[in-house]
Amino acid sequence: MAALQASSLLLPSSSSSSARASKGTVTASTRAPKFPNLRISDPSSVMTQKLVEEFSNRNGYPITEVVEEVKLSEPRRSATASVKTSAKIYAILEAVEDRVEMHENIGKQRDNWNKLLLNSVNTMTLTATTTAAISAAMPTPSLRACSALLFAAATGMSLVMSKIQPSQLAEEQRNASRLFKQLRSEIKSMLVLKSPTESDVKETLEKVLALDRAYPLALVGAMIEKFPVKFKPAVWWPRFSDNRRQSQERKTFMNAERNGWSEELEVEMRAIVQVLKGKDKQDYLRLGNLALKLNKMLAVSGPLLTGIAAASSAFGVSMAMTVAAVAGAMAAIVNGFEHGGQVGMVVEMYRNSTGFFQLMEETIEAALEERDYEKRENGEMFEMKVAMKLGRSLSQLRDLARKSMASCLEGVKVDEFGSKLF
Repeated sequence: MAALQASSLLLPSSSSSSARASKGTVTASTRAPKFPNLRISDPSSVMTQKLVEEFSNRNGYPITEVVEEVKLSEPRRSATASVKTSAKIYAILEAVEDRVEMHENIGKQRDNWNKLLLNSVNTMTLTATTTAAISAAMPTPSLRACSALLFAAATGMSLVMSKIQPSQLAEEQRNASRLFKQLRSEIKSMLVLKSPTESDVKETLEKVLALDRAYPLALVGAMIEKFPVKFKPAVWWPRFSDNRRQSQERKTFMNAERNGWSEELEVEMRAIVQVLKGKDKQDYLRLGNLALKLNKMLAVSGPLLTGIAAASSAFGVSMAMTVAAVAGAMAAIVNGFEHGGQVGMVVEMYRNSTGFFQLMEETIEAALEERDYEKRENGEMFEMKVAMKLGRSLSQLRDLARKSMASCLEGVKVDEFGSKLF
C-alpha cells in the first residue's frame, strides 16, 4: 500500500489521461511539461555561426553574406553629431545675415560718396571756370588765385574719384548683398528639406569665403582692381573640385536609377552650354571691354583737364585764363559723363553678368561630368532651375537646345541669346 502511494506521488498530477472508444477510434489527450524558453545567442557567437553555415550549405541560401552586409553597414549618425552639425550651419547663417546687412549699409554709403563727390567736383570746377572767364576779361590777381586753388582742389578730388570709382563700389556692394541673400535662402531651404552633414557645412563655408574674396568690404589693400589690363568676369563661387572628374571611364547604370536624367537631357544641357559660351558670354565680354576702355579714357581725361586749367590759371595771362576756362568747362562735362553716367557701375554690371554665364557653364559641366547619377541633382529639377535662371520656360529651353544642335550640324550660328533676362 505504501509502495502504491509512492508510485502515485512519482507521477505528475497533470499526466492523467482519458480515453474513450467511439466507433473503433481511440482518442487520447496528454499535457506535456513546459520547457524553458531557449534564446539564440548573438549572430557573432560560434554556435550560431555554425548553424547558419549548416543551413546555408543544406538549402543553398547565402545567409552568411547577408549577415556580413548587416555587420559592415555604416552606422547612423548620432543625435549629438546631428545637433553639432546643425549648430554649425546656424552659425554660418548668422554670419551671412550680418554680411547682408553690412553690404547693404556700405553700398548706400558708397552711393552717397558718388553723389556728393560728383556734386562737389562739378561745383568747384564750374566756379573756377566762371572765375577764370571773368579774370580773362578783367585781370585781377585775387580772381586768378581763387581760380587756381579751385582747379587744384577739383583735380585732387577728381583723381580720388577716378581711382576708387564710387559708382562701381556701390554696384559691387549691391551685387554682394544680393548674392548673400541668395546664399541665405539656400541655407534655410537646406535646413528645412534635409538634415545637414559635415560636407554641407564645408561647402557652405567655402561659398561664404568665396563671396568675401569676390566682394571685399575694405578699400585699402583689398579693393578690386578698377582698371585691369584685361576684362575678366567676376568669380564669387568656389571652384569645382576635380574629385568628380578623376574617373575617365563612364560607368554603366543599366539597372540603376538615373535620378531623372536621360541621354536626351544630357545632350540638351550640352547644347545650352554651347549657346551660353558662343553668344551670351562672348557678347558681354565684348561690351565689358568697350566699357572698360571708355572708363579708362574718361578717368584720365577728367583730372588731366582740371590740371591743365589749374596750371593755366597760375600764369595769369589773358590767353592762359581763356585756356583755363575752356579746360574747366570740358572737365565738368567729362566728370559729369563719367561719374554722373556711372560708367564704372556699367563695367561692374558687365563683369557680374559675364560671371553669371560662366557659373552656369561650370555648374552644367560639373553635373554632366559626375559619373554617379545618385550624386547629381535630380535631372528634372536641374532642368527647371536652368530654365528659370535663363528666363525661359521648359519648352523654350528645349527649343533653344534644338536650334543649337541644328546650328552645329549646319555650321550656322544661333540667331538668339540663351538668356532672356539680360
